[in-house]
Amino acid sequence: MAGPRLSCALPPSADIVDKALLAEELGYHRLWLFDSPALFGDIWVALGRIAAETRTIGVAAGVLVPGLRHPVVTASAIASVAELAPGRLVAGIGTGSTARFTIGRNPARWSETAEYYRQVRALLDGQTVDIDGRPCRLMHLPGLGPERPIDAPLWLAISGPKGIATAAEIKPPGVIWTVPPTADGPWTEAALLRFGTVLDPGEDPTDTRVAQAAGPGYAAMAVHAAWQQDPSAVDRIPGGAQWRAQVEAESPRERGHLVVHEGHLVRLTERDRPLVTAAGAGITAMGWTGDAAALRERLAQSAAAGVTEVVYIPAGPDTARELTAFAAAGTP
Repeated sequence: MAGPRLSCALPPSADIVDKALLAEELGYHRLWLFDSPALFGDIWVALGRIAAETRTIGVAAGVLVPGLRHPVVTASAIASVAELAPGRLVAGIGTGSTARFTIGRNPARWSETAEYYRQVRALLDGQTVDIDGRPCRLMHLPGLGPERPIDAPLWLAISGPKGIATAAEIKPPGVIWTVPPTADGPWTEAALLRFGTVLDPGEDPTDTRVAQAAGPGYAAMAVHAAWQQDPSAVDRIPGGAQWRAQVEAESPRERGHLVVHEGHLVRLTERDRPLVTAAGAGITAMGWTGDAAALRERLAQSAAAGVTEVVYIPAGPDTARELTAFAAAGTP
C-alpha cells in the first residue's frame, strides 16, 4: 500500500515565501496556511505571495471560518489565488475553534458551517446566492477576476458525529482530520494534521530542542483545549495548577483567551515552558515525536486508516530543520 502524501502547515508570516520554496524543494505535496487572524498574519496576503513565487507545490487554506469574513469576500479571495495558481489551490472550511476562541467567540455551529460551505461553493460556481436575505454573486468582468465557474476544491475539517454527518450530507471532495479517521464517507481525500518532531539518533525527548519543537503542540492540545472547556480541568495536568494561576494573574477569565492561545501549535511561550518541563517525556504521547522508523510506521498506519495526506505542523525556532527531517524520514 502506498503511503500518504506529505504536506505541511505553517502560519502566515513575512518570511512565508522562503519557507514555501523550501517545502517545494523538499517535495512536499501541499502547503496549508492557518487562518487565525488574532494569532498570525493574513492568510490571503501570504497565499497570494506563495502562489506567485512557487511553481509546483499545492497551496491550501486551512481552514476558513464562518464569521470571520462574508462569503463573498471568501469566494473572491479564493478566486484570486486560484487565478494565480491554476489547479493548485484547495480551500478548507471548518468551525474554527482557535480562530474564534481568540476573538472571544465559540466555534461555529455545524449548521452554520454547512451553510457557509454551500454559499462559498455556489458563489465560485457562478450562482446567485441569498445571504442574510439579500442576493449576492461574484460579478467580476473579464480582466477583473477569473471566469466562473472556478475550479477550486472546497474541503471540510471534521470531528465528532456532527462533523461526520455534515460531511456525509454536503459531500466535499476531501476532509481534514485532527485525529485519526473515525469514519468513512463520500469523500475521496482525507488529510490528517500532525505535530511533533523527528528525533536525532540518541536524542532524548526531554532535550531542549525537542521541547521547543514538540512542546507547542502538547501545550495546545493537552492544556489550552482543556482550559477552554473548563479552566479547573488543567489542575490535573502536570504543572497545570501553577500555569492556571499565572494565566489568572495576567488576565481575568473573560479575557483569558487573549493570552492562553499565543503561539498556538508553533511557538513555545515562556508561560507554557514549565508545562512542557513538568510533562517530561510525556509530551511525546501527543502528536508524532519519535525516530525516523517510528514516523514511517505511523505513516503506514495512517494509510491503512484511509489517510491520503499527512499535514505536518513544524514548530520551534528552526522550521527548516523540522521540515527537512520530516521529509527525509517520510520519504521511502
